[in-house]
Amino acid sequence: MKEESFYKKVWALVLPMALQNLINVGVTAADVVMLGKVDEKVLSGASLGGQVPFILNLFLFGIASGAAVLTAQYWGKKDADSIEKILGIALVIAMAAGVLFSIVTLAIPKQIMGIFTNDEEVIGYGVGYLRILAFTYPIVTFTATYLNIIKTIERVVISTIVYASSLCINIIMNGILIFGLFGAPRLGVAGAAIATLCARISEAVIVAFYAHFRNKDVKIRLKYMFRLDKQLCRDFLLYSGPVIVNELLWGLGVSANSAIMGHLGSSATAAYSVAQVTRQLAMVIVLGLANATAIMIGKVIGEKREDIALLYAKKFVKLTGICSVLGSLLVIAIRPFLISGLEFSGQAAGYMRIFLIFLAVHIVFYGINITIIVGILRSGGDTRYGMCVDTGAMWCGSILCGFLAAFVFRLPVEAVYAILLCDEVIKIPFAYTRYRSKKWLKNVTRN
Repeated sequence: MKEESFYKKVWALVLPMALQNLINVGVTAADVVMLGKVDEKVLSGASLGGQVPFILNLFLFGIASGAAVLTAQYWGKKDADSIEKILGIALVIAMAAGVLFSIVTLAIPKQIMGIFTNDEEVIGYGVGYLRILAFTYPIVTFTATYLNIIKTIERVVISTIVYASSLCINIIMNGILIFGLFGAPRLGVAGAAIATLCARISEAVIVAFYAHFRNKDVKIRLKYMFRLDKQLCRDFLLYSGPVIVNELLWGLGVSANSAIMGHLGSSATAAYSVAQVTRQLAMVIVLGLANATAIMIGKVIGEKREDIALLYAKKFVKLTGICSVLGSLLVIAIRPFLISGLEFSGQAAGYMRIFLIFLAVHIVFYGINITIIVGILRSGGDTRYGMCVDTGAMWCGSILCGFLAAFVFRLPVEAVYAILLCDEVIKIPFAYTRYRSKKWLKNVTRN
């Protein structure tokens, strides 16, 4: 294995995916900055309402990541027919989930918001946001599932094009509809939701065109959506099931964190919202590395080159460690500008000042964990172990302790936030030990 060849492959995958991650953060950041200019409670309502699509997106990521366990290895075997069948299975499950999420959100938006906060004003803003956003769910399930799965066949640039177009539309529509520019009505939080809906529709149109006319390697075939391959369905459930459960429970855990912070007041919620966006910004390269890890290692396992897979894993862990430290330094560098740039109350600004210091430390552990669990373990089909470590550390560790700290021991908000981040520290010894054991290295394809 030549060093130059390895890094050329890595950055050819990572840079488009990192840019895509940055664009996705830009969409969220645009809402945070623009709604933060309107009112602290408006921002809190939209942020907490956004937990529903956040959980859906993680469910979709679980489906795509689980499918990637199979598709990356089948891509190594150059078996496009099996990949198309797996894509059909994933799209059926994802789009059914999108419809279900829409129905539930439209039926009980107030009850959903009540989970996250007891502030009636914040609940009102969140309900208005959710009632419009619910119509995006069936659209985004198609787009996100397709784009995430074709990454495993090394088609990564199209995602950047799709989400860059979406970002432009979202920012323009946000400005017009939130603030009532160019004679448009001033809609506030509803304007942000409508802008998101327009952006999601544009994504689906571009993806449908690309899938039908441009992608010649792997096609969407309706026959594979209506007539599922039984053997591949079993394999999908075996390897994807734990990943879907993992991502869903992790997403619910993040939402539980938001609910805990939401019940500590709108100032804590607003500061927490900014910290979450900052984390996403600092992790764009590392998230790209985790995906590249799964793609490259999965492919060489499919090619039956296990020795190369082990070398790749070692290099990706080292590279992730370096990039995670850089992400941590980025948080420290932009901290003063975030605090001074947002029109928060003194209390919210004080919370954010402390939150960002804890976040900078958290990022180093998070980066290494995500590359090992999402990249290395999943590429070899070791999805159950990753699920147990990921969800166990969160639900039995940080969330339980965070809940007790907030509502039983009544610790300061800053202490509660620090405890909610401790799951990544808990995971490190379990994830690293599994990676070193080599038990994750399996070929899961069929002839």
